[in-house]
Amino acid sequence: MLAADSFLFTYVAIPALIFLARVADVSIGTIRIVFVSKGLKILAPMLGFFEILIWLMAMSKIFENLDNWFYFIAYAGGFATGNYIGLKIEERLALGYVNIRIITQKSGADLIAKLAEKGYGVTYMNAHGSKGQVNVIYCVLKRKNIDDITAMIKEFNPKAFYTMEDIRFANSGVFPARSMAQNYSSFPVRKGK
Repeated sequence: MLAADSFLFTYVAIPALIFLARVADVSIGTIRIVFVSKGLKILAPMLGFFEILIWLMAMSKIFENLDNWFYFIAYAGGFATGNYIGLKIEERLALGYVNIRIITQKSGADLIAKLAEKGYGVTYMNAHGSKGQVNVIYCVLKRKNIDDITAMIKEFNPKAFYTMEDIRFANSGVFPARSMAQNYSSFPVRKGK
């Protein structure tokens, strides 16, 4: 009975813990990198502390048993899974701002009016593209609003060309009014320079 328990502990429990530790530390690392890129100077180092602490615990178990290849498989599998989960978490957090640039041959007046009606700040200009006159529309928005904007663009003109770029900081823009529920959930906070 003791041998069976030892086998389960060595070849199932410890690899599972190493796998979970790698999922946790790589997910935290992915989010930490996003926080660094967004300039969140307090949260990023805090996450870094826990990321490395978890990593050290996983590595110490592997170095104690360098002859157990189950640990290596668990480590690599946890790393791959942690990357996926970290990206999914980052996608759900949708922190920061993006600049969306819309180029359309169709008149952009209706789209501009709809964006302004929804509370988004819009800058636009007439331009000349390779196939003639176009409207170029710029809008800076919170990443969590991307789906709303892309739905409006597709409704307005499914063939419109648009690109998005991350913005590290936006100052004094026009953004839709926040609801009361959003006012109380101000995580994470970043002060301007």
